Amino acid sequence: MTVEEIMSRSVVTLSPDDSLEKARALFVDFHFHHLLVVGDGQLLEVISDRDLLKAMSPYVDTLSETVRDRATLNKRAHQIMNRHCVTVRLGTSVETAGYMLIEKKISCLPVVDKDGHVEGIISWKDVLQSFLPNRS
Repeated sequence: MTVEEIMSRSVVTLSPDDSLEKARALFVDFHFHHLLVVGDGQLLEVISDRDLLKAMSPYVDTLSETVRDRATLNKRAHQIMNRHCVTVRLGTSVETAGYMLIEKKISCLPVVDKDGHVEGIISWKDVLQSFLPNRS
């Protein structure tokens, strides 16, 4: 079985210059845990909901919020990217993808074509579900 058979083709993307405020809104609206940062049609990085939480002030949207806390949402996506994106291709086996997730200690793998264009995304949940018997 290949990642193409189990990947999600529904991906949500950001540009490198989009704000963390926009990223936060996308996480809330779409209930995804990963956003793909795309520039010039190519994948640059993945931002997870955990990356966002680390980058913004913990006081945002609380009674203790200050202007400085709120300003953390003005940071740009490129400011919190690490630029070491691990990807797979459509023909990669699900087993290989699973090993990559474990070895790299990541929770998703963007699926890209030979030119770096996004085809989809696969998460650890997708890999696990592919090995479990179907439930009725």
